[in-house]
Amino acid sequence: MNKNSKPGLSIVSSAALAAAIAMAFVAPAAPAAERLPVVVQELVAPPAVPPRITRTTPAKVVVNLTVEEVEREIAPGTRYTFWTFGGTVPGKMIRVREGDTVELHLQNLAGNKLPHNIDLHSVTGPGGGAAQTLIAPGNEAEFTFKALAPGLYVYHCATAPVGMHVANGMYGMILVEPAEGMAPVDHEYYVMQGDFYTTGQYRAGGLQNFDMQKAIDEKPTYVVFNGADGALTGANALKAKAGESVRMFFGVGGPNITSSFHVIGTIFDKVYTEGGKHFQENVQTTMVPTGGSTIVEFTPRVPGELVLVDHSLTRAFNKGAIGMISVTGEERPEIYAKGIKRPLPADAPMLAAKPSTTPAPAPVPAVKAAKATGAVPTVKAVARAPAPAAAPAPATHLRARAVYDANCSACHQPDGKGVPGVFPPLANSDFFQQRPYEMAHIVLNGRSGELVVNGEHYNGVMPPQDLSDDDIAAVINYISTDMNNGKPVLDAAKVREMRAARSK
Repeated sequence: MNKNSKPGLSIVSSAALAAAIAMAFVAPAAPAAERLPVVVQELVAPPAVPPRITRTTPAKVVVNLTVEEVEREIAPGTRYTFWTFGGTVPGKMIRVREGDTVELHLQNLAGNKLPHNIDLHSVTGPGGGAAQTLIAPGNEAEFTFKALAPGLYVYHCATAPVGMHVANGMYGMILVEPAEGMAPVDHEYYVMQGDFYTTGQYRAGGLQNFDMQKAIDEKPTYVVFNGADGALTGANALKAKAGESVRMFFGVGGPNITSSFHVIGTIFDKVYTEGGKHFQENVQTTMVPTGGSTIVEFTPRVPGELVLVDHSLTRAFNKGAIGMISVTGEERPEIYAKGIKRPLPADAPMLAAKPSTTPAPAPVPAVKAAKATGAVPTVKAVARAPAPAAAPAPATHLRARAVYDANCSACHQPDGKGVPGVFPPLANSDFFQQRPYEMAHIVLNGRSGELVVNGEHYNGVMPPQDLSDDDIAAVINYISTDMNNGKPVLDAAKVREMRAARSK
């Protein structure tokens, strides 16, 4: 210290120097996220999911998510314009770890027509990021959030009208794994249910537009898994081997219809209710709200086809909410034995006969019918019933359609296209076209076991139908002419022969 200096000033100067030294060690302080290792999220198309996280410390996870308006099939032969995250419905799944800092980049691609944004239910903060990410086509938005709570969360577009954006497919899920991680399993799958509202009826062909009134009335045309009728059936079925563990991340995008999620042929070992931390065991069906989720875990024990459904079953069999898991492996008869079927003994009690519920055809004079079809009436034409090779009269055709609607359409669908992997198609069916008489036998006698139609294998049971000879002939001819571009193939007399042969 200089002997001429003032002690007080010396103390001040020393304090200031100390403070400056201290600041040199403290500032400039980098944000904590900038010191984290950086991981760029791998995004894959559903039903695949990003790989399980094995790191044990937080990271900054960079997510690059696009918005894409795309036209594709919602059902075979039916096209629809979807609004998507990442080009898929549901949007590509994001997977991070509890404590991670997520840097999300949302790109509304040039060529899109509308502004979009994203609201992630995993975000703690107003709007879930919606305000920060509202952008017009040709722009990118970026925002950062911390994944505070583990769970499986829905994300969706929150641009007005929100219901319309979600109804067009703008939803997906983000999984925040707990800090301690998730146990490994053999298979992980990503499935979301959504409801769609088209101007045409279910499976009406061509390009279909969005029907706002149906959406307001909550009367969906389609309720499907992963954005399309048949997205998880046939060649797209999920796969596993008997004894392998399966974890399924399941969510409901909506915008309106909840799900009674069920897999026919298995019991859920664990259900993490509403995507949270706690699980219930040995569950058959679990309710999932719109904008909600669940994680189910199970182990198929025997080979065969497991069927994913919304157990509000007309959604499954009449609107498309059906999927398949094809399980291979060794038979285990100690768990699931093959059944034995035999006819009841002759003296078994029988139900009393009940009147047919099929409406009788209105009487139509043959001359009137002939005029309606453009044919020239003759004495013979008036006197006899139509031959199998002739075009069916209008009344016969109406009756055939009524028989089909009352007895066949619930499974094989009103348009005859069936349900892939479950109910074989009758329309454009190689099986029907090659063996129409066998189809009549099936209607008359029922059938069980494997069947191959248009190259796809089916293994189900169809009971015999309680129909008159006239009705069987009519419905077979209807399927031939209206669904297979063929001709009438048999008449009631032929069906009587089949019925008589059965009783011998």
